[in-house]
Amino acid sequence: MACSNQGFTLLEILVALAILATAVTIVFQLFSASLRNIAVSEDHITATMRAEAKMREILIKKDLAENSWTETTDDGYRYTVKVSKALEEKTGSLQVDVMEVELSVDWVRGVKERSLRLKTLKMVNRQV
Repeated sequence: MACSNQGFTLLEILVALAILATAVTIVFQLFSASLRNIAVSEDHITATMRAEAKMREILIKKDLAENSWTETTDDGYRYTVKVSKALEEKTGSLQVDVMEVELSVDWVRGVKERSLRLKTLKMVNRQV
């Protein structure tokens, strides 16, 4: 009776392990990149929510006038606000001014500085 030795050689096992290790490394890199993207997205969502809240706070004011200022929060967000007249020549006969409100939110995560800008218009009663 002849004995047939059928199995894998050491070289075949090493090649299979190398292919498996490469595939696992690629999957881990994709997973890591996804986690980084989620963190960046979370930063932008937080900044957007803060910017919208700040914009609502500014737009609630009844005596909105030309002005600009900067505020910094304890957790590292910096708001830069600029309120200016817009369309001044087209509202000459009306009793309202159209004000442009521009809000910029800047923050630092790691070594990168990030920013978000919002801009809107608001009609206010003309101040005499």
